[in-house]
Amino acid sequence: MFSGIVAATGRIQNVSPLEDGVRLTVDVGSLDLSDVQLGDSIANNGVCLTVIARAGNCVDFDVSRETLNCTVGLAEPGEVNLEKALRLSDRLGGHLVTGHVDGIGVVQKFEPIGESHELVIRAPAALAGYIAKKGSVTIDGVSLTVNRVDGRDFSINLIPHTVQVTTLKRLAAGSSVNLEIDLIARYMERMLAWRDENPGTEGTPA
Repeated sequence: MFSGIVAATGRIQNVSPLEDGVRLTVDVGSLDLSDVQLGDSIANNGVCLTVIARAGNCVDFDVSRETLNCTVGLAEPGEVNLEKALRLSDRLGGHLVTGHVDGIGVVQKFEPIGESHELVIRAPAALAGYIAKKGSVTIDGVSLTVNRVDGRDFSINLIPHTVQVTTLKRLAAGSSVNLEIDLIARYMERMLAWRDENPGTEGTPA
C-alpha cells in the first residue's frame, strides 16, 4: 500500500527482455534505500513492483507482460516517480493507493495558470464514473485532488512543488498517464451492486 506522495524521481536505465515481460534497472536517485530489502515493494509511476536485486543506487524489477499491456512508462528508459511501500506508522499524506493501475488516461491540456498548472485528463469510459469533484485520483503515482469533472474529462490544479518534484512536469497534450481510482469508490460500487443483485442481504454479517 502507498500514499501517492512521491519520495523521489528515478530513471529507468535499462530494459532487458524476459520470456514474459521485461526486467527494469532503475537508478533511484535520492530515494533512501537504507531500509529496502529484496522482496520489498516500490511504486514506479504508480505501479507496484517488487525489488529483485540491488547494486549501489540501482534497483532491478521484473515486470510481467500483462502489467506492460495495461500501464505506460515502464517499457523504455525514462524518468519515473518513486515511492516505497507504507509502514503502519507512516503519515498518510495523500490517500490510500494500491499500486494497481486501473486504466490509462490521455492528457487534454497542461497549461500554466499563474504560479500553478491546470492538468486536464480524459479517463477511459469504464473509469469516468469513479472520478468525482474533490475526490482523490492517482496519476502516475501522484495523489491528487480533482477540481472539476466534465463527462470523461477531469481537471487537476498542480501546485509548483508537485510539478517540480515529480515527472508530471514533462506532460503535454496527448501524453498517456497511469490512473488509479480511489479505493473507497471501488468498494462502494461492489457493495451497492451486491445489494442490487442480492436483495435482503443488507446488514451486519452473522
